[in-house]
Amino acid sequence: MKRTFCILLSLVLLCSAFGAVPAGAQTQSVSVEPIDLHREDFIRGMDVSSVLSLERSGVKYYTADGAKEDLFRILADNGVNYIRVRVWNDPFDASGNGYGGGNNDVATAAQIGARAAACGMKLLVDFHYSDFWADPGKQKAPKAWSGMSLSQKLNAVRDFTTASLQTIRGAGADIGMVQIGNETSNGLVGEDSWWNMSQLYNAGSAAVRAFDPSVLVAIHFTNPEKTAYMKSLADFLSDYHVDYDVFALSYYPYWHGSLSNLTEVLDYVAVNHHKLTMVAETSYAYTLSDSDGHPNTVSAYANNTGSDLLWDFTPQGQADEVRAVMNAVNNVSDNAGLGVFYWEGAWITVGDTTGLSGSAYDSRLAANKALWERDGSGWAASYCGEYDPDDGGKWYGGCAVDNQAFFAPDGKALPSLQVFAQVAATSYLLGDTDGDSEVTVIDATMLQRHLAQVKSTGFIEAVADVDSDSDITILDATLIKRWVAGLFCPYPIAKKRIVPSPGS
Repeated sequence: MKRTFCILLSLVLLCSAFGAVPAGAQTQSVSVEPIDLHREDFIRGMDVSSVLSLERSGVKYYTADGAKEDLFRILADNGVNYIRVRVWNDPFDASGNGYGGGNNDVATAAQIGARAAACGMKLLVDFHYSDFWADPGKQKAPKAWSGMSLSQKLNAVRDFTTASLQTIRGAGADIGMVQIGNETSNGLVGEDSWWNMSQLYNAGSAAVRAFDPSVLVAIHFTNPEKTAYMKSLADFLSDYHVDYDVFALSYYPYWHGSLSNLTEVLDYVAVNHHKLTMVAETSYAYTLSDSDGHPNTVSAYANNTGSDLLWDFTPQGQADEVRAVMNAVNNVSDNAGLGVFYWEGAWITVGDTTGLSGSAYDSRLAANKALWERDGSGWAASYCGEYDPDDGGKWYGGCAVDNQAFFAPDGKALPSLQVFAQVAATSYLLGDTDGDSEVTVIDATMLQRHLAQVKSTGFIEAVADVDSDSDITILDATLIKRWVAGLFCPYPIAKKRIVPSPGS
């Protein structure tokens, strides 16, 4: 794959690509082998739905060098190009108390979408069509839709989708994709028959098409390890004439089988149903330690062993998992692998309990619980019990994935965050202006023609800047000639790596 990049890249990314790590950050790196991405628009995305609640609870984010910065700018500067945000209909009780998990109503999604767009990132709107978490075990209709007939639900889905998208775009978001439901393997909006579900999918899809035909429509399932069932879901969508563009799966290696199986399932959809495919959720722990006093999904005693856990629980292992999942999606036939979203990569603790014990630990945990309740910055607040009494109403509390974030408990970016840029790095041969993987006199001639303002097909600015002074001059052409002639050249002609500029 060949790409043309302008020379005006951000300094941090250039330093990373060329091995000149800024002072004080020498240890802030991971080793990531680039992927020959088949799509220029390959999604390197992240879900950060809880960010506003976290910020209300006092969470701040920092670059790897320790500089305080807006989360969205940090993500864009590290190669993230797409943001995903969940949308619940009404995640509040009658008194206005939030259910938690980010209190992700439409207004919250609009703010997140606007901040993403300001940093050059597109938005995936993930409609749950519920008032709280929707997943394979829970597909409950929103409170306001309780008791509705199917025809009434169809109208409600269309109206809610349209109004929500108008609000989110109106705030400044760059909406590129919409999910019609979340992990809908077993139901949608309280319906579990395929006939009813297909109509609900199409009601949402029709609303998206009318809003903006260029916006992609995704249908999202989970449990790809159930290979035959996953393939049958794609068949059902076709048999019931569901209108959609992207077949999306959740893939968590703790539960969801091998990467080869993931590719097999997505490949089946691409080849047999001619749809784009992607992973809408994945994550991996960089440590087995907890930092907020609420038990984690992955710990030394839970979900930390298995034949599909191929990576260490370290920042390097976390980066390796992300790269591996992206590579599995990239391997889907017909360039149908659209990309990967990491789930809640910024959901860190609101108060670090690491190293505390006794009364100090108890005091910090009590403070955390108060913030989780007040701001919705934990996975669930007690107020959700009126809507979700059997799960959130019993087990409400803090973050269960703080050890799977790309930020340490103090908010500082981990080195593993670099994976989003490094997987898209492109190798090139310095001085190879025609892109044929050789440096010859032709390259020098092409550069001279460019400097003389004569058209030169194949010219690549970053490749032609042999002396790396950020200026293309006759000296660069001279250096190429000296190299070809076997004379001394103070600037080595060699393979380099260049990463995308922020937001690309």
